Amino acid sequence: MTEFGTKPLGASLADIGLKNVSAAYWNLTPAELVEETILSGDGMLTDTGALAVDTGEFTGRSPKDKFIVCDSETENSVWWGDINIKFDPAKFDKLYDRVTAYLTGKEVYVRDAYACADPFFKLNVRVVTELPWHNLFVNNLFLRPTAEELKSFKPEWTVLNAPGFKADPKVDGTRQHNFAVLNFTKKIIIIGGTGYTGEIKKGIFTVLNYVLPHHKGVLSMHCSANIGKSGDTALFFGLSGTGKTTLSADPERGLIGDDEHGWSDKTVFNFEGGCYAKCVNLTKEKEPQIFDAIKFGALLENIEFIENTTTVDYDNISKTENTRVAYPINFIENAVEPSIGGSPKNIFFLTCDAFGVLPPISKLSIGQTMYHFISGYTAKVAGTEMGVTEPTATFSACFGKAFLPLHPAKYADLLGKKLASEDVKVWLVNTGWSGGSFGVGARMKLSYTRGLITAALTGKLDKVEYGTMPVFGLQYPKTCENVPTEILNPRDTWKHPHEYDAKANDLAQLFIKNFEQYASLANHEILDAAPKAAVTA
Repeated sequence: MTEFGTKPLGASLADIGLKNVSAAYWNLTPAELVEETILSGDGMLTDTGALAVDTGEFTGRSPKDKFIVCDSETENSVWWGDINIKFDPAKFDKLYDRVTAYLTGKEVYVRDAYACADPFFKLNVRVVTELPWHNLFVNNLFLRPTAEELKSFKPEWTVLNAPGFKADPKVDGTRQHNFAVLNFTKKIIIIGGTGYTGEIKKGIFTVLNYVLPHHKGVLSMHCSANIGKSGDTALFFGLSGTGKTTLSADPERGLIGDDEHGWSDKTVFNFEGGCYAKCVNLTKEKEPQIFDAIKFGALLENIEFIENTTTVDYDNISKTENTRVAYPINFIENAVEPSIGGSPKNIFFLTCDAFGVLPPISKLSIGQTMYHFISGYTAKVAGTEMGVTEPTATFSACFGKAFLPLHPAKYADLLGKKLASEDVKVWLVNTGWSGGSFGVGARMKLSYTRGLITAALTGKLDKVEYGTMPVFGLQYPKTCENVPTEILNPRDTWKHPHEYDAKANDLAQLFIKNFEQYASLANHEILDAAPKAAVTA
């Protein structure tokens, strides 16, 4: 085996069963990985210098093909079901051997990195990839050891990524030819049959969502975080399309991270060393920080170019709506390094309510906070799927159900304990519709949402009078500086208030129905925070 690059002392791929690869490239620089990708014909440079690649058959994660090995470590702790699918330990060993055999005689790219910016919780990870641009992704998204740290680097977890290997479901126990399998006992993730890089990122996120709450009492969170000049940390929870990345990117505040964080007794810390941002309809005017980060060293996925140019057409989603860019966090001008803040002073739950029912901002009690955290509500807009003519409610526990290896009650319990011991305000923010549902009302203006969040962060919303909306019992401010008073009570924005009442009742019943699966684990304070819907025939 020929080896190149910066290899830690004593490191050997033989330890993980890769004895006979033709060459191993250790910790190459981004420039070297870009060059390797271009020479192999797998990518090209855009006019800004970013590397553009296609991920192939899969342009997003495949949740039904993510498995967790069921053994003595996980059998009684993992929340088994359609999110966490059991995988036999013996099948894992055989599949692992087949993947390493597939890589025999091939070149591989090795990246030593770590997760968790708080050094007390650092998780060292060694990622072996079949392709150089996957290795660039790992460099961009994970935290990067210094040259001195690399000398003595020892991995705790190993990720083996072989997109060219296709599983045989009859032999390997997978659902189809692509897979991502996590083994918490052996601390190994194997990924195959898919070129989508997000499987690597979310694999380690799932690991941390298990290890930190289960073994270290740290609340792991699917949220963005920023910090003010006075040191006040804010968290932004939200599902895709709610504005989590956009609203945390505030030029007046430092960015801690845009997606995955831990909340310990003393700190809020980023799991990652970079950002994996959506690019659909991206413009410099709407998202200047993301737009300017797309330069040499950044990795663009599944984009199209303006004809006969190397200029990206961000409006072209012919390959996928999930066009992405991965870049190191220091590509953002106001990023905080190390990516750590103190305990949060404000938490924002972002929801894109396409029904037009929820206020643009409301202040939550502890019971309401727990209820809405467990619910994790947003709505899909009508017209996004064939035959859908009305907004569709979506509930994702803890705003990240797809990545929770433990029962949502575990994360909710940790949040509840923190709320009881910390001085933190929690707000529910509707970035969706006002004046009616989608198709009748209008999308909330970003400037209004920013104004409301700024007022909450600066304490101005602590000094105004509040009203209480019917059905959901949410407290909304009656006035807010730089925001029209008439939009603050959603019922007042509807032409026909009785239509609002009916829609609020419909949405409340969806909340109640969804919460039935968690009701047995909730206390009276949480249950009392549920919306009060009228029963309809």
